[in-house]
Amino acid sequence: MAKIDPKVFKGERLGRILRRLGRCSREQVYEALHLQKEKKGRVGELLVELGHCTSMQVTEALSLQRGFQMVNLEGRTIEEDVLAAIPPETVRAYGVVPLKYEPQSRRILIAMKSPDNYRAIDDLSQLMDFKVQAVVAPAEQVDGLIKEHFSGATDLGQVLAKAEDSNALGALSSRGESIDLGVIEEAAADNQIIELLDLVLRIGIQEQASDIHFEPFEDQLRIRQRIDGVLYEMAPVRKHLAMAIISRVKVMANLDIAERRLPQDGRIEMMGRDLRVSILPTMFGESAVLRILDREVVSLDIDNIGLRDEDRAEVDTIIRKPNGIVIVTGPTGSGKTTTLYAALTALNDSETKILTAENPVEYDIDGLIQCQVNTEQDLTFAALLRSFLRQDPDVILVGEIRDLETAQIAIQASLTGHLVFATLHTNDAPSTVLRLTDLGVESFLLTATIEAIVAQRLVRRICPACREEFEPTLEQLMELQLKPEDIEGRTLYRGRGCDKCHGGYKGRMALFEIMSMNDEMRDLIITQASTAALRAEARNLGMRTLRESGLMALYEGQTTIDEVVRETIVDE
Repeated sequence: MAKIDPKVFKGERLGRILRRLGRCSREQVYEALHLQKEKKGRVGELLVELGHCTSMQVTEALSLQRGFQMVNLEGRTIEEDVLAAIPPETVRAYGVVPLKYEPQSRRILIAMKSPDNYRAIDDLSQLMDFKVQAVVAPAEQVDGLIKEHFSGATDLGQVLAKAEDSNALGALSSRGESIDLGVIEEAAADNQIIELLDLVLRIGIQEQASDIHFEPFEDQLRIRQRIDGVLYEMAPVRKHLAMAIISRVKVMANLDIAERRLPQDGRIEMMGRDLRVSILPTMFGESAVLRILDREVVSLDIDNIGLRDEDRAEVDTIIRKPNGIVIVTGPTGSGKTTTLYAALTALNDSETKILTAENPVEYDIDGLIQCQVNTEQDLTFAALLRSFLRQDPDVILVGEIRDLETAQIAIQASLTGHLVFATLHTNDAPSTVLRLTDLGVESFLLTATIEAIVAQRLVRRICPACREEFEPTLEQLMELQLKPEDIEGRTLYRGRGCDKCHGGYKGRMALFEIMSMNDEMRDLIITQASTAALRAEARNLGMRTLRESGLMALYEGQTTIDEVVRETIVDE
């Protein structure tokens, strides 16, 4: 493969590059362009389809167009220190191979399969602090080198041991609270710390964890990941590495590494995911929690959030009302935001203006005008809502109702013809009314504005690969207030545990409790009836409680007794 200077071709049209390289004629390019008007598609793909070029020739032209050299790796040998520069997980995740590496300057030359793989260049630059230069090589050659040199996985224990034995980092263990900024910066840039953090984050993303926790204690830094709502310990790390690891997280999130006494928030982009970073000072150092936001795992389609057919029809009616308030309740991590995003996505069209006030904005959705709460600048939920009313919206999302002022403005918005979605932290749907009156909202305003309250919980699904039947004990049934005759003729399941799941569970599903308002319910609210009375009336009107939803999922073999007991309360 002859060496061609990409500067000569960078930015040129693909057809012109192929003609200048002698890969096709002008008439063949025009034929592809004419076909493109009928079939759509890319010119390069159409030239291959017509038989005028090979896919390799098109890849070469695309590489030159983007400023990358095309190289031949056949028979190429790579030195051991170069192979060790990037962990196997990183190499396989990005489909790249290191060809040259200069440790002093951290300059690295990588070969990619596609000239469109800018993510690899950006992430290796940010995450591993490399100065990246890239070339493009045939895909089969890159895959062959990956299979030959990077088929094994990096063991987290080995990487930890290397970091703990590092002389540069060992110096931190002899220092107190007063540490020079230069020492912290040097520790955060240490190769062993970079490799360790890269591996921890990559494992978390591959395991589809929702959060990664770095928790400082008196004699260690504990690293845990939350998968399907449950925390699993990854590794305990010796205390003297804590500052270096947290400082590296701050560098990646563009935070102030010198500030160690105040909370900080930031973001990291990695492997196409947004990692939301929260730093919190504690008694034994700084704690960091990284929330992994991945739209590939979280579906924002209302048909995919777990609603049953009858519930789906009811929710569709609720979210298409012209005005009023729809409240979604549940504890932190119960999927409230995902449900609301799914509802907004269903309403998102060219005729509807949607404004959101969030803290923080978790997913960027085209068509929505999303605003971030900033308490440092006094940009609160209430302040944003006041401005929203002057923006002529049709639908408003309030990330959370925390105080009377926010509740009052949300009510004002619904009374003036807007549909308002909001979240609130309560145990179930009926207790939401008591929570709002406790904030100071008048009962007559609640009856005039609230259209529905949706409570939800997330329970873990049984792994389909290792699901097995089992006979519950009397004690297990008593936890659900069931008798043996209640499950007569039914088959219950559990996960045995396998290499495809975590303790017999894989993924989560939502349980819903939907309380719609009608005249009877509004009369009870006006007379300030108890939560128990509201619950009883709602059940008479057809509301399925969280516990009942959990039992349905249990009988269908989707979840276990333990999960239903853990996430739902006994119906009164």
